[in-house]
Amino acid sequence: MKLSGKAAVVTGAASGMGKAIAKLYAKEGAKVLLADLNEAGAQAVTEEIIADGGEAVAFKANMAVLSDVENMIDTAVSTFGTLDILVNNAGIMDNFEPVGEIEEDRWDLIFDVNTKGVMRSMRKALAIFMEKESGVIVNIASTGGFSGAHAGATYGASKHAVIGLTKNTGFFYAKKGIRCNAIAPGAVETNIGSSMTNISQFGMERAGMTHGLSPRTGQPEEIAQAALFLASEDSSFVNGTVLTVDGGWTASF
Repeated sequence: MKLSGKAAVVTGAASGMGKAIAKLYAKEGAKVLLADLNEAGAQAVTEEIIADGGEAVAFKANMAVLSDVENMIDTAVSTFGTLDILVNNAGIMDNFEPVGEIEEDRWDLIFDVNTKGVMRSMRKALAIFMEKESGVIVNIASTGGFSGAHAGATYGASKHAVIGLTKNTGFFYAKKGIRCNAIAPGAVETNIGSSMTNISQFGMERAGMTHGLSPRTGQPEEIAQAALFLASEDSSFVNGTVLTVDGGWTASF
């Protein structure tokens, strides 16, 4: 098993890509803390993992709240004895608004969850990783993190920032035994659309011009396989980079 004896935190683990990553990590031998604002959903996935012979614990966390993020990491360490892998998967979508339609409270919320929450969990985990001189961070970014056409301005900007955090961290901590990479999924079948309301017609019309080029939608399990690669020793020389997993979508432009 590729993650035997490792302790991992996966955020947004109650559904979608986070659920698939947590289940695969547990199957590969990791002890997993499943963090999500949806506590019941995280608990349900945890019970699935335990029923399959894995080791897991659920934790309710709002990634926009500093105390939740720090308690999440502390709980993983107190439960498992250490932390080896951090997967920042939790995120929310905008409503495809261009800059001219951005509402400041929505901008702040999306950045608090998608970017500040990622930074805070990385910061907390890095203190542990530095002490043990090893650790892996996998950030779930988006093709919207390097493209301007896959979502609205707010979501795109938040994921561009995640990619910047990833590259900076991978470079700065490379000699400390710590690796940090990101995955940029394309269109994947998850419930992130549930965070969308009052979709901008103008923004959707523009973004839709590129969406039609996607060859197919991906499955959460396909992203989980990429997350397993980046967390395992199979990717020991991969650091500070972004792995695009989109079925060839962005190869078209």
